[in-house]
Amino acid sequence: MKYIHSLVPDIYDLVGGNNGITNLLASDMGNNIASAINTSLGPQAPRGLRLSALGPRCPKALWHSIHTPHLAEPLPPYARIKYTYGHIIEHLVIGLAKASGHVVTGEQDELSVDGVTGHRDCVIDGAIVDVKSSSSRGFQKFKDKSIGQADDFGYLDQLDAYLVGSLDDPLVRVKDRAYLLAIDKTLGHMCLYEHRLREDSIRSRIRTYKQIVGRNEIPSCTCGVLPEGKSGNIKLDVKASYSPFKHLCFPNLRTFLYASGPIYLTKVARKPDVIEIDKNGKVVYN
Repeated sequence: MKYIHSLVPDIYDLVGGNNGITNLLASDMGNNIASAINTSLGPQAPRGLRLSALGPRCPKALWHSIHTPHLAEPLPPYARIKYTYGHIIEHLVIGLAKASGHVVTGEQDELSVDGVTGHRDCVIDGAIVDVKSSSSRGFQKFKDKSIGQADDFGYLDQLDAYLVGSLDDPLVRVKDRAYLLAIDKTLGHMCLYEHRLREDSIRSRIRTYKQIVGRNEIPSCTCGVLPEGKSGNIKLDVKASYSPFKHLCFPNLRTFLYASGPIYLTKVARKPDVIEIDKNGKVVYN
């Protein structure tokens, strides 16, 4: 019988050996990957509150996501490819968990917590597991456990929600903790991060978010900003830069294309000497 804490070494042993995986498991993995690709690259319908999106969010952006989802910035093609690649990797990892002898159940089961629904990744050896692919830099947060203090994208809130939604599920034998199975999508390194349940916190978050989206008036923006160098310019922080409603939160937001990626400036004291584009992706000439 396998145990969750040996999951990563067991996957490494499997991949490093010569036994391979069965045709049945390979076929199952392929079917799951094909389904993930169809979902990720297919039509994207607006969705309400979801268990996967209960991390810290700007109230204004949250309100718009429910009341005016059509005003969201379209996801760029390269971003859809990136997210699809992540889904493929996640199903690969779950398939390897099965092939390494661990018991994987409850894949993509629908859950509900206080009226908010979502789908967990899976249950491995009786414990809730959510698979996260990340860059090498992002992987460090899982490896050194600093994600516990800097969970900008709400991965741990997501685990809380999945665990609370699974408390009465007989498949889930571990009721007080859940796990993030992280994989560095560049180098292939993996680690398992253990998280203790915060039931009161996630139920409070759900109540708050329901109140926000239940209002008729648009709430204030709380997107994070910070200085961009010593120029006097102010930019969105990393989390805010991912918001598809950032131009609604900041109508005068300006986008500059640096070699490292776009920088979104809420205040321009000194115009950067790089290309500027508008919110439709067209070059600004001035």
